[in-house]
Formats: sequence, C-alpha cells, structure tokens
Amino acid sequence: MPRATWTALSDDQLLRQCEVDTYRASGPGGQKRNKTSSAVRLRHPPTGLIVIAEESRSQHENRARALRRMRQALYLDIRDDSPESSAADLMQARDSDGRLALARKDERFWPAVGASLDLLIAYEARLSDVAERVGVSTANLVEFLRTDPKVWQRANELRARFGHKPLR
Repeated sequence: MPRATWTALSDDQLLRQCEVDTYRASGPGGQKRNKTSSAVRLRHPPTGLIVIAEESRSQHENRARALRRMRQALYLDIRDDSPESSAADLMQARDSDGRLALARKDERFWPAVGASLDLLIAYEARLSDVAERVGVSTANLVEFLRTDPKVWQRANELRARFGHKPLR
C-alpha cells in the first residue's frame, strides 16, 4: 500500500491502527519512574514498524513522542513507487530561491524526506539525476539529506544497495 495510506491519517486514526504497550522504563528518574508504566511502545502491524518513547516520566508525553516517531518511521521506511508524485512533492518543498532548506520541525520536512528517498530508489541513488529532476543542485540535495542523521544513514544505505560510495 502507498505510504500516504498511513501518513494522511489523523493522530487518533493512526494510533487506533497501532498496538500500544506501556511498561516501566529503566534508568534515572527517581522513584516515580520506577513505579509508573510511563514508557510507550507502538507497533504498526500493517507496516511492521515499531517505535518507542521512554524519555519522559509522563505516559501522555511519551505516547505523543512515539506517535511522532511512527510518522517519521513511515517516511523513512515505507517507499512509494510513483517517482512523478514524489518529484512533485519534493519540488513543492523548495523555498522561494528554489532550494531545499527545511528545518526538521517544518511540517513539510518528513514528507520531503520520504519523497527524496523514493526518488533515490527510482534513480538508483544517483544524486545528480535526482537533483536535476527536482530542480536543485546536487550540493543542496546532499545538504538536505544531511539535516537528520537517520535520513543520512538511509540515503547511504540506498547508495550502497546500488553500488555507490557512501556520502561523506
């Protein structure tokens, strides 16, 4: 199924599709952390993705964090087969100067990440071809991929799959 099947869902709808486990997290935090089941693990059976959040002593905060991480995982791990729609999505994420310059907190960041990884697969991880298709420089595309360590890692995994050297 296409990634948009899940990313278009509201938080409540996505959470209803997940199996939610709560448990006691280990580590620092004092007595409250050791007595309450504040850590949250989300399993999304349709995709097989699993994420956890256990930083906070609040189960509510950890549930919200885990849900954000699930959305990020959907963009990182689920690929769409339509390079044309991915190219259009990535082109819309450009700024007024025509560059990909999105911060991780920008709501367009993770959809742009998903689109860029889709295009890397479509163009066999040739950065210059992806950059040309989207209308940005290769350096700008690399800079965008470097914004988040997980995105950088995934891009290098795709490059390795197609026999290219890792990005530095």
